[in-house]
Amino acid sequence: MRKRIRHHVRRAKYIIYQETLIDFKEHLWTFIGSFLGIGIIGFINSKYFNAYDNLFMIGSFGASSVLIYGAINSPLAQPRNLIGGHVVCAIIGVTIHKLIPSELWLSSAISVSLSIVAMQVTKTLHPPGGATALIANIGSAKIQSLGYFYVLSPVLSGVLILFLVAVVCNNATSHRSYPKNKSWFKFWKRKYHRHQMKKTS
Repeated sequence: MRKRIRHHVRRAKYIIYQETLIDFKEHLWTFIGSFLGIGIIGFINSKYFNAYDNLFMIGSFGASSVLIYGAINSPLAQPRNLIGGHVVCAIIGVTIHKLIPSELWLSSAISVSLSIVAMQVTKTLHPPGGATALIANIGSAKIQSLGYFYVLSPVLSGVLILFLVAVVCNNATSHRSYPKNKSWFKFWKRKYHRHQMKKTS
């Protein structure tokens, strides 16, 4: 048990050290990534929706941006956590709101608590996901009227935009690498090459 705690403490120290190094080029790419990620979502919202709707822009995206652009080595910032965490929490948030629509305090508390446990069970822990579940309950009437469509848009569509921008910007320099485990990238790359070879043969 002590060994495990020491291991986690060492790992946390390393991540904090890595993320707080002063390197202006790295900080510039952090700025560019977060600006593009949130900017694209905001632009889509302002272009296709009334300014009062704000359907695409939810608060939890700001918190996700801190992790995926500013703390890219954190386990909580990895794609499984980013995408899975938001989607799991959105489903739970909408479901609980539908079951308990009249008691806001109760539906909010149950949504956030269940979301945390669900993320732990599915290994998709992503702190901003708790906010996504909460927004499904306390969001505007427009958000609540979306029902399960809320899971697809704004949540999934917005998260995918943030992720794609993170992949581009977080690999722009030799010191940045995202995601940490790129084995799934290699898997899809192999599949793509096989597909191309089949087409040419």
